Amino acid sequence: MSQNQPRIDVEREEKTLQGWIPPLATDAEIRAALERAFNYRGDITLTLKDDSKIEGYLFDRQSQAPTLADCRVSLFPKDSDEKVTISYAQIARLEFSGKDTAHGKSFETWIKKYNERKAAGEKDIRLEPEKLD
Repeated sequence: MSQNQPRIDVEREEKTLQGWIPPLATDAEIRAALERAFNYRGDITLTLKDDSKIEGYLFDRQSQAPTLADCRVSLFPKDSDEKVTISYAQIARLEFSGKDTAHGKSFETWIKKYNERKAAGEKDIRLEPEKLD
């Protein structure tokens, strides 16, 4: 799998960002990748230009400023209770490193599973949500 493309789950034909390392060569690529990270339902790992790394859940961003130095992301680090805010200009690498907790859990997927079980003759079908790790 190329690291420049999101992984496709062939069995479900759905895209997941889990494991993806987007290119960050231009301002537009940085902004687009961090917007996708904001909508991702898993942890990300940022490598900063000083080679330090921070892994956590991106919960907020300020992305509309004219320069990357003025744009910010806010994370809940995996190993700390304190929020961290980082300038886009400090980010050298982004990896969608954590499990995508929303992958494969669309309403359409739920209906498909329900219909498969109903077609197999099951009665009193209950589809329970999967437990989060």
